[in-house]
Amino acid sequence: MPATDLDSERDYADAQFSAQGVFRTERSKAVCAYFEPGQFIPVHAPDSDVTVVVQSGQGIVRDGDTDHEVEPGSVVSVPAGTDRGVRATAGERLEAVLVTAPPPTDAEHDPVRRGLRDGEFEP
Repeated sequence: MPATDLDSERDYADAQFSAQGVFRTERSKAVCAYFEPGQFIPVHAPDSDVTVVVQSGQGIVRDGDTDHEVEPGSVVSVPAGTDRGVRATAGERLEAVLVTAPPPTDAEHDPVRRGLRDGEFEP
């Protein structure tokens, strides 16, 4: 069983959020995600459940039509097929662990790539 911690995986990027994969099987995927202030994972709706556990910082997690304000200790789960996204609050870094089950397909991440390319949280 893999074991790590957020300090060991920490990697921030200027252009967009950073996701460090720490575990993956056919059934689930876990990543440590690092966001500079204002960075985001664009809204998308893959056919997988996701749970976001905030370790530090503040931001929002989109769950359908609801934006949950999150802080350290917040846990938000979004069911498969529901719009979801994550955005760090301006002025503060955000660190979170995201677990998806099953892992989204490459095609399901097309809206994420488009949103990052175009700088749009809601592509």
